[in-house]
Parts: sequence; C-alpha cells; structure tokens
Amino acid sequence: MDNTQFKGRGTQLQSHNPYLSSVYVTEHKEGLDEALLTAPQTKVFYETPRKIVNKVDSPDLKAMYSLNPYQGCEHGCTYCYARTTHEYWGYSAGLDFESKIIVKKNAPALLEQQLLLKRWRPSPIMLSGNTDCYQPLERKLGITRKLLEVFLKYRHPVGIITKNSLVIRDIDLLEELAEHQLVHVYFSINSLNEDLRKVLEPRTASALKKMKTMEKLASRGIPVGIMAAPLIPGLNHHEIPSLLKMAAEHGASEAGYTVVRLNGTIAQLFEDWLERHFPDRKEKVWNQVCSLHGGKVNDSVFGRRQQGEGPIAMAIKNLFHTSKKKYFGERSLPAFDVSKFRKGGNYTLFEG
Repeated sequence: MDNTQFKGRGTQLQSHNPYLSSVYVTEHKEGLDEALLTAPQTKVFYETPRKIVNKVDSPDLKAMYSLNPYQGCEHGCTYCYARTTHEYWGYSAGLDFESKIIVKKNAPALLEQQLLLKRWRPSPIMLSGNTDCYQPLERKLGITRKLLEVFLKYRHPVGIITKNSLVIRDIDLLEELAEHQLVHVYFSINSLNEDLRKVLEPRTASALKKMKTMEKLASRGIPVGIMAAPLIPGLNHHEIPSLLKMAAEHGASEAGYTVVRLNGTIAQLFEDWLERHFPDRKEKVWNQVCSLHGGKVNDSVFGRRQQGEGPIAMAIKNLFHTSKKKYFGERSLPAFDVSKFRKGGNYTLFEG
C-alpha cells in the first residue's frame, strides 16, 4: 500500500479505468513518476449535452426522472456508487472523480426545453440522482439555483438530495416551491461521528451543520427528510437510532436508508481506504459488507441491492424500522401536487 496522503480527498488512489487500453502508473521508486504523486488540484471541464432529464427505470425507485448538472463530485465520498460513471468519460473512479468535475452549464435551458415539450407530463425530477447538485463548485456557478428558478416558473415538482448545507442559499425558492407542494429536500447523513465523516466523506458538511440546515428549512415549511446512507456494518450502522432521533428533532418528516455496495473499481478504493484508516477492523468490515450481498461486496439485483440480504441486513432493517416508528411515528412528506404544472409556462385564471 502506498502511504501517500492527499488532504481533503476521500481516496488516495488513481484506480485503473477498465475502458482504457493504456494507463499511467507510479511504480518507479527512483522518482521518475514523482510529478504524478502531487496532490491533485480540482479542474473544471464544460460539456454541452443535448439532453439533461433522464428517466429512472430502476424498480427500486418510484417513477421519476433525474437531472445532474455536474459529473464527478468534490465531496470525495469514498464509497460513492457514482464514481464508476467517471470511467465512461475516460477518467479514473479514484482521484479523478473528485478532482475533475464536468459541468453542464446549459442545464437550465435544457430543462426548460424539456418542460415545454407537448408530450411532457409532470413527474418528479430528482436533482443529484448521480452526483451532488450542491457540491462546492455550485457556490460559484449557481447552476442548481437556476434550475430551481425553472422549476418554480413552470410549477413543476422537484426532489433534492444533498450532503451540503449550501442548499440554505436557495431557501427563498424552496419556500415558494413548498407553498405549492412541489419540493422535497433530503439530507444524506450516515454518521454523527466527525472523525469518521472527515475521512469517509471529507468535503461534505458536518452532520450537525446539515441537521441545523434541515431545521431551518423545516421551520419555513419546506418538507425535509433524512437518508441514512450508506450504512456500513462495523462502522456506522449502530448509529441508526441516534441519526433518526436527531433528524426527527430537527424537523425531518421522512427517513430512508441504503446499505453500502461497492460496485466495480470502488471495491479497490474502499479496501485501500479501510487499510489506511481502520486496519484493526478491516477484515471484519469487509466480511460484513460481503455478508450483505451474498458473499460479494456488490449486488446489482433490483429489489435487493439497496438493503442487502442475510442476517446482518435483516438486523439493520429491523433497527431502522424500529427507530423510525419510535421517532417519526405517523409523519410523512406531503405528496407532490402535479396539478400546479404550468403547461407552456403559462398562468391560468384559476391559479392560487
């Protein structure tokens, strides 16, 4: 294992891209590749796609669409399932994923084009289906805010899931969307342990900061929830009761969870991460992750991949549902009101 440590990065590896026929390596101890061992600086690349709204076909999720203004994510979450999508762009799922960010500046215009289509019928569109729409670069570029302006203009339902407190910047738009039952905001929080958070997902907001942001949104009538994700046996699954209790106390109306699954090259990244940060329990954590997925660290089968199977998966499920019942009771998020949709962006005489 290379002992190189890049501060603020979730992984320390530049994993191999299976789609490339050649790859850079850093094997020469003589220092011939020394330049490759310097801390990677974030680079921004711009893309102009022709389509931005994608239908989610997964039976694990309710019928909806997703929209991702960014590819790659500076948050650097070690376990992120989206890392492997960076390989399709010719990059690594490792350090490239969190340092080479692809930006879709025309996303708001493309969204508006989609909503203007005669065949379009309003259905919730999820921001951050792949990477976080409120990652650090959003503070400067403001693409997500412009997207929310489009959603508000057309009175179209939108869902958000984020690990960043930057969402508070757009509270004015979210509040107006909430008045028409057109928005849900989920905060992804998997641990209250700051020492763990700093190495597992280094550039995300702290759990406390996200909880405070959740509370602020809820106080303004914006429906909020928590996704305890991913739950990693041996690291954070025991925190389920405290996570749900704190979220409920800070205004959350809904809670969900997923267990960790290490698809593709993410397995290599996570194994290296365990060796670096938790060598004393590496084997235990690795074996328990395998127990969730039939002896492997990943399972792609719909209906089973998000919550796993086996005794540990069942224990996690029972703990989650017991805790949810205790702290959330009969709470739930309000249903989206698709009747408010302004076809063609036009007002009607009967709008409230």
